[in-house]
Amino acid sequence: MKSKILFSTGVFGILLMMAGQLSFSVNDSFVKLAVKEIDINSSIFSVIFTRGIITTILLALYLRFFEKKDLIKIITIKSFHIRGLYEVLTALFFFIALVFLPISEVYTLLMTNPFFVTIFAFIFLKEKVGIRRWIAVFLGFIGVVVVINPQNIDFNYLFILPIISAIFLTIRDIATKSLATKTNNVEITFITALLITIFAGIGSVFFGYHVTVNQIPHLCISSIFVLFGYLFSVMTVFYAPLSLTASARYSVIIFGIIVGYLILDEIPSSNMISGAIIITLSGLFVIKRQKDTGKII
Repeated sequence: MKSKILFSTGVFGILLMMAGQLSFSVNDSFVKLAVKEIDINSSIFSVIFTRGIITTILLALYLRFFEKKDLIKIITIKSFHIRGLYEVLTALFFFIALVFLPISEVYTLLMTNPFFVTIFAFIFLKEKVGIRRWIAVFLGFIGVVVVINPQNIDFNYLFILPIISAIFLTIRDIATKSLATKTNNVEITFITALLITIFAGIGSVFFGYHVTVNQIPHLCISSIFVLFGYLFSVMTVFYAPLSLTASARYSVIIFGIIVGYLILDEIPSSNMISGAIIITLSGLFVIKRQKDTGKII
């Protein structure tokens, strides 16, 4: 009975990772929509700040009235803030990279995260990683490159920024592994949302606040999806090994293509479709391999 439950959580962890990537894709699309409406690039800070306020309030209300939790006590838990700091650092280097580099190059380099997750999980969490899973991770990254289709990239020191972001994202997952339980998922998500909101608020002070009432509906939708994105990210780490779910993170590219078409009217190119197929095969390979070895059912 014990092994049956363990095997089932492996599949559940992969599904949670994919659900999280879908949530983040929808969130990103509505954030981008709001920024496009404002037509000021630096408005990204005020957009995220406004979204963060909504998300944080929703989480606070849920914790206070449904789970009957003491919000002050949650806020004073040091380990949650350390984990949340890694989330803030991830966002900080990501946004700086977006200012100085084309977005296609940023996302290409950010998707080195599954490599770091697999390596860090192998070194620090002692997770067993076979040659086939390494191949699957590499195959997924090839799919990312095909989707982004970077051309004539002139490498310079600024490319280290999204890679640093990917490393902090990995450290965040490692930290979550030691914190997440069945009862504190929402608490960790609340602290994450709170710290990101504070960070974006500071950015808004320097770059100005540009959100109008016209963007509020989009940001309400965005806040709900980012809430679930945060929550699924925490639950994924609790239910399955990091090295198992690493390749599933590539699914954000596929969801991004679909959601981008539905919400932003962005037509996928042939290389996007080809890359999405490679990414899908990469994820299916990992799942099939785990099933063949009896680690999941």
